[in-house]
Amino acid sequence: MARLKNDTLVVVADSEKALFLRNLTDHANPNLEVTDEDEQDNPSDREQSANRPGRMQDTGVQQRSAMEDTDWHELAKERFAKDLSDKLYKEVHSGGFERLVIVASPDVLGVLRDEMHKEVLDKLVMDIPKTLTNHPVEDIEKIVKKEMDAA
Repeated sequence: MARLKNDTLVVVADSEKALFLRNLTDHANPNLEVTDEDEQDNPSDREQSANRPGRMQDTGVQQRSAMEDTDWHELAKERFAKDLSDKLYKEVHSGGFERLVIVASPDVLGVLRDEMHKEVLDKLVMDIPKTLTNHPVEDIEKIVKKEMDAA
C-alpha cells in the first residue's frame, strides 16, 4: 500500500494549471502546503488562430473543401504537460523531492507518463487520474489519502 510520507511532493495538475504541494505530516493526517503554482494563459483556439481555415480545390466542378486548421489551444495544453515534465526533471536533479504523487486529469497524466524521465518515474509513488486543481487544499488532502488507501 502506498503511503503519503512526510515531505512527499504532491503535484495537482490539469492542462493549464499545476499546484505543487508538500506534505508536512504523515499519511494518517496529511497536511499539504502549497509551495508553488504554475498557470498557463491559454486562450480559445479561435482567439489564437490568425486566419480562417484554408480552402483547396476539390475533384468536382466549382467545389472547394476547407482544410483542417491547427488547434493551437490543444497544442498549448500538451506543451504545458511537457513543460511540467521538464520542471519535475529539474526538481529531482536538484534534490527537490524523494517521493512524488501526481494527481492530474487523465489527458495530462497520459502526456506526463510519456514525457517523464526515468529519474522522475523512480520517485513516483502513485499517480491519480483526477482533476482537482480547483478544489480546496483540504479536499485534495482527503481525496489523495483515500485514493492511496484504496490502492
